[in-house]
Amino acid sequence: MNQPRPEPRSAADGAPTAARISRASWAVFLVFTLNGFAFASWASRLPTVRDKLDLEPNQMGLLLLFSAIGSICALPLAGLVVDRLGSRRAVEAFAGVASVGLLVVALSVAQESVNLARVGLFVAGVGIGVWDASMNLQGAHVEQQLGKAIMPRFHAGFSFGTVAGAGFGALFAALDVPVPLHLTIAVAVAVVGVLLAVRLFLPDPAHEPEPVHVGGTDTNVDPADSFPSLAEPTEADERARRRRAVQAWTEPRTLMIGLVVLGAALTEGAANDWVSLATVDGFDTSDSIGAVALGVFLVAMTAMRLLGTGLLDRFGRLAVLRALAASALLGVLAFALLPHLVGALVGVALWGMGAALGFPVGISAASDDPRRAAARVSVVTTIGYSAFFVGPPLIGFIAHHVGYRHALLFVGIPIALGLVVMNAVRPLPGAVGQATEPTPAP
Repeated sequence: MNQPRPEPRSAADGAPTAARISRASWAVFLVFTLNGFAFASWASRLPTVRDKLDLEPNQMGLLLLFSAIGSICALPLAGLVVDRLGSRRAVEAFAGVASVGLLVVALSVAQESVNLARVGLFVAGVGIGVWDASMNLQGAHVEQQLGKAIMPRFHAGFSFGTVAGAGFGALFAALDVPVPLHLTIAVAVAVVGVLLAVRLFLPDPAHEPEPVHVGGTDTNVDPADSFPSLAEPTEADERARRRRAVQAWTEPRTLMIGLVVLGAALTEGAANDWVSLATVDGFDTSDSIGAVALGVFLVAMTAMRLLGTGLLDRFGRLAVLRALAASALLGVLAFALLPHLVGALVGVALWGMGAALGFPVGISAASDDPRRAAARVSVVTTIGYSAFFVGPPLIGFIAHHVGYRHALLFVGIPIALGLVVMNAVRPLPGAVGQATEPTPAP
């Protein structure tokens, strides 16, 4: 049967109006885009950074690890931060932290200081990690208010941002614009854009009422009654937040969603890191063809994220993610094993489509209960980000022994694991993301 759509929101019942939700949706899209823009602005100048700091490949890999370490350290606390500050203030604050980190990186290039670059990347990793979790939480709230699975479009915004950041990076590199000036401009654009966009965010949903023992029974008490001032949390409020954050790490469904997101993140990250190099070395071709292979992956992934909302609304989370996981697995096998470049590029396209929706749909699944969304999104993003911590050095180690193309077969393991636990993303009753089945004929 057709799933009922939420009634239109109106100001009369205290809920945001349709126009308000639409503005918030565009604001979230812009914040995702600026996050990708900031990341790609740095990543696009890595060759210049490597030369300025005079780093060998293994030293460069160690340098990049500091950003992942910063994110991994910060993300377990992201739920508490967002619960305390709210998604709007958390995005503002940690976009600022990320910007400070990138400016320190810019200074390190000017000073040719590797140690300063490590500090800057660690701080940037902390900022980008919590910024990421906070904007995903606001995106999930907007999705719930809209009553349709729009999260993939937000992640398409991130993809657009990376393309824009990389494009401007290539232009500035061609014009010999110094890295410090380039990063300063990129940071200024990102910060101003974020500060303007978050003004249109929706208020965060109310926290889960805490059970209070009354007369031998547990009764839910409204937070407004329990906590006289949400702006000045009581000690009981803080204890409740800490309890939610810890409990989220013990929930089997949340942990299994994290495994789905881990597989998706590793599937995407491995392609971003290694497809270009694996194409060049594996097929003895030019650097430009390697760039084309990466472009095929990014275009396929972005296109699927744009199409994802319609597919999820029609077929539901479970069916779509299973099909895309199969696409990713087939694509990885084709890229790693087919002897001809054309077949490998077809595999890259299947791989890109398959990697597109696991992360955004995992965030939606973790946010099915808005009252516990902050803690659960923190857990899921922490598990997902660990892919960026473990994946690159592990695949690099395997590639040293079997070559880049065959090393990427490793990606098939988390994809298969994600398929095993895929049932975890099934929507909770009443949540966004359930398939709409045709009504039987009378």
